[in-house]
Parts: sequence; structure tokens; C-alpha cells
Amino acid sequence: MFVDQVKVYVKGGDGGNGMVAFRREKYVPKGGPAGGDGGNGGDVVFEVEEGLRTLMDFRYQRHFKAPRGEHGMSKNMHGKNAKDLVVKVPPGTTITDEDTNEIIADLTLHGQRAVIAKGGRGGRGNSRFATPSNPAPELSENGEPGHERNIVMELKLLADVGLVGFPSVGKSTLLSVVSSARPKIAEYHFTTIVPNLGMVETADNRSFVMADLPGLIEGAHSGVGLGHQFLRHIERTRVIVHVIDMAATEGRDPYEDYLTINNELGQYNLRLTERPQIIVANKMDMPDAEENLKVFKEKLTDDYPIFPISALTKSGLRDLLFAIANKLEETPEFPLYEEKEEDAGVHRVVYKHEAEQEEFFITREPDGSFVLSGEKLERLFKMTDFSRDESVRRFSRQLRGMGVDEALRARGAKDGDTVKLLNYEFEFIE
Repeated sequence: MFVDQVKVYVKGGDGGNGMVAFRREKYVPKGGPAGGDGGNGGDVVFEVEEGLRTLMDFRYQRHFKAPRGEHGMSKNMHGKNAKDLVVKVPPGTTITDEDTNEIIADLTLHGQRAVIAKGGRGGRGNSRFATPSNPAPELSENGEPGHERNIVMELKLLADVGLVGFPSVGKSTLLSVVSSARPKIAEYHFTTIVPNLGMVETADNRSFVMADLPGLIEGAHSGVGLGHQFLRHIERTRVIVHVIDMAATEGRDPYEDYLTINNELGQYNLRLTERPQIIVANKMDMPDAEENLKVFKEKLTDDYPIFPISALTKSGLRDLLFAIANKLEETPEFPLYEEKEEDAGVHRVVYKHEAEQEEFFITREPDGSFVLSGEKLERLFKMTDFSRDESVRRFSRQLRGMGVDEALRARGAKDGDTVKLLNYEFEFIE
């Protein structure tokens, strides 16, 4: 089974907690604080593995959580940093954040890596909080929570050449005679429901990868037929080989077929129309094919080469393969995402004005209680050890410094009102 799109949840490891400890050694008076820091949590890292061909494994495991860092120990011993969780993916995998639709990574080369979810840093032990005014603090931090996100993984095949065309025009037959691939071939539409890859070698020992992709029909760009399942894989190909049934065995006009398919490519992604095309007039061994080809050439306005062939009798294939190989040599790779382009060896710093993100938000519940939210605020809360009074006092100072108290008063909070943060409730005190 071929799987080319899947949704996955990833979470970086939490940092280890810092420790509150003191030196208690014989003959060492005033030992002082000796609590170590927690270790950092592991990252979730995706790495390209050349041998993989499908996202099938992700159908069965959809949650990936990196290990957390080790807690800090006494005698100022640092907790161990956690190892990264390395997840193997096939070449051609594009990873997108499900909530923001931001492209996180486009992984194409063997061994290429990308950090998808960062681990949290370890919490600080009480040694870190010693000051001249407080030389023996009973205060430590919990580890920072790891970054978590839902992602969409898409596999876009790494083929040099993509065969496009209506169902049953002979794409699978062509691939089977020019390579050792064995796609399913039958006398009905959508025989090919998954892309097939084949390595093609020309008579002068040049080689390239050709993909036979599921048949297109009108409306494919909006998901009709096999729609996006097909179009996703054409995005990476450098040369499009447009196969047309020139014998019109199904009663359609070959030129109308040509216009329809090109319209679908343009509707899906305008950059697909920039790719060079080679038109293959297939089924030339059938009656009426010669006449139809003559009419087709008269109507054609695009400057694309036309190669009459018969995949069944194997006539015309040698010249076609030479033309494809020549076209590949002069065609550069098309970057999938323009914003990711960088000049080789040139690092430019781009300064952008970005509005400062709100540190916290205040909303009201129907019962009159106030609800606090916000990424920074929630992170501070999770890193506070509420079992120690000194940590609680530090947290309340941090809230005051962020302006939470003033904002609550401005929203009408009075002495004794309930304030909620995550699953916890506090009392607002003037």
C-alpha cells in the first residue's frame, strides 16, 4: 500500500527539574546551596533514509515524543541531557505545521535532517539563585516543557520525468517498455492508483527516473478523480511528458485532451506550466492516428516537440528517450518553495519589523472568574515548583513584572475574585 500523506503529533522532551540541595559535609561549615540543574529535553529530528519509499509506517505510529532530560542532583551535579528522537522519512517528504500551514522542512537528500520539535531546557537548581542578600535560597525551577505541534507530512516523489495524461492513454505501458518497472496495465480507467517509478536508460548510457502517475481528468485540481493524489507528485519533476491517445480510441478529441490536462496543471500550481513539456503521440499503430496527428499539429500553438510512438510495438521510443535525456540536461531543478531559496555561500540578515506578541490574554468565564492564557505565561507557570513558598513568591513577582496584576484590576478584578490559569485556580488579593 502506498501512503503519501499523513497527520502526526510531535513533542520535544521536557527539560529535567532543577534541585534544591545544600552541602552538608563534615568540617565544612556554611556549606551553602548545592542543587544541580536539570538536563535539556531531546529534540524530535526527522532524517531522510534513502531506502524508504512511502509514509506507511506513520499510519501505525502517529505520536512521537522525545525523552525528557534527567533531573538535577545534589552536589551541584547536572542532570543528563536527553538524546534526540530521530525519525526516518523517505526522500521527498515535505513537513507542514497543521495549524499555521507554515512549511517547516522540505527533505530531499539522503541524510538531510530537520528539527521538527525542540526540547525544553533544564530547570535551574538552587545554586543558581544564590545572591549576597539570599545566600541559601530554597528555590529551583522545573524543566521547560518541550515544543509540541501537529504536522502534516506529504510525500512528493523525486522523479526527473513525470508522465501525464488522461486515464488509459498508455502511460503505464510506456513505462513498462522503457524501464524494468512493472505497473498494473488493464483495459479500464484508473488502473494506476499509486505512482510507479522506473529507472530508464538510453542507448548512450544516460539514465533518469520516470514516474507514471495516476490519470488526470477534468477538475483534478479541485480533487475530482484522483485529483491531488496525482498532482502532488508532479511538483518535483523537471520535465513533463504529455502522453496523448492520438487514435482517439475513447472518442475524445486529442487536442481537447491536451488543453484540458494543461489547464489542470496550471490551476493546481501555476509554476507547473513553466516546466518544459514533450508531447508523446501514442497508439500510432491504430487506424485514424496519422490523420488525427496531422490535425493536432495544425491546432497546436505551443512550441513543444511532438514524438509519434507506439508503446505496444515499441516504435519511436529511441528518439523519444534521447529527447527526454537532452531536455533534462538543460533543465535546472525547480525549487518547490521560493521563500526557502538562499544564494549558495551568501548569508544575508533580513531585519523585519514584527509586532511584539502579547505575553498574556485575559478572558471572562460565565461565572465571573478571570482566565489567564498566553504561551510565555503558561511556560513560567509550568516551570514553577509550587511545593516551595519561595518559588511561589518568585512566580507572583514575575506576574507583577509582566503587568498581570494591573491588567486584572483594569478588567475589574476585586479582592477575592477567582483567577484561572490552565487547570488551576487562584484568588486575587489586593
